[in-house]
Amino acid sequence: MFYTAGWVHVICGCMFCGKTDEMLRLLRRFSIAGRTVVLVKPRLDTRTEDGTVISRSGAHHTAVPVDDSRQIEALVGDADIVAIEEGQFFDERLPEVVGRLADAGKQVLVTGLDQDFRGIPFGPMPRLMALADQVTKLTAICVVCGEPATRTQRLIDGQPAPADSPLIVIGGLGDEKYEARCRLHHEVPAAESGLGAGLAD
Repeated sequence: MFYTAGWVHVICGCMFCGKTDEMLRLLRRFSIAGRTVVLVKPRLDTRTEDGTVISRSGAHHTAVPVDDSRQIEALVGDADIVAIEEGQFFDERLPEVVGRLADAGKQVLVTGLDQDFRGIPFGPMPRLMALADQVTKLTAICVVCGEPATRTQRLIDGQPAPADSPLIVIGGLGDEKYEARCRLHHEVPAAESGLGAGLAD
């Protein structure tokens, strides 16, 4: 849907639910309609080349990597549409940046994981969802039972990752991997070391 005033649309859900595909689908529509689009992604997301966002289905779009949300406004220029990939990886200033862009008449799309691997609201995403004009929450398919999945399961050596595992792991470490799970089959064992969750890349 196209708007003539500022608008914030958050596309969220667990891993493998198609957030990036949905955003890229909307960006193609905006481009066909003659809207100018800029896509921003966090620099710490190293799964693809710096200047590209690629979905698991192979759809792609040029993107500008940034280190924190303060850099976004300077990149927007005359763009009508501002898309922000992986919103959960940004700092807590992102909701204010998004709000200012919308107040300035931009249509802003933000994708992101709404929950981390522990099932806890992730970074700035809860505030973005609360402040958005539109929220699209997508589901994946639970690999255990085939029901709709709303959670991201992290596995280490084939076993559910404990609660004190690093919060952010880009690209996985060793035998670490992720699955989509429903609420019933999502597992988070108690912390093993007593250490707080941190950042790993």
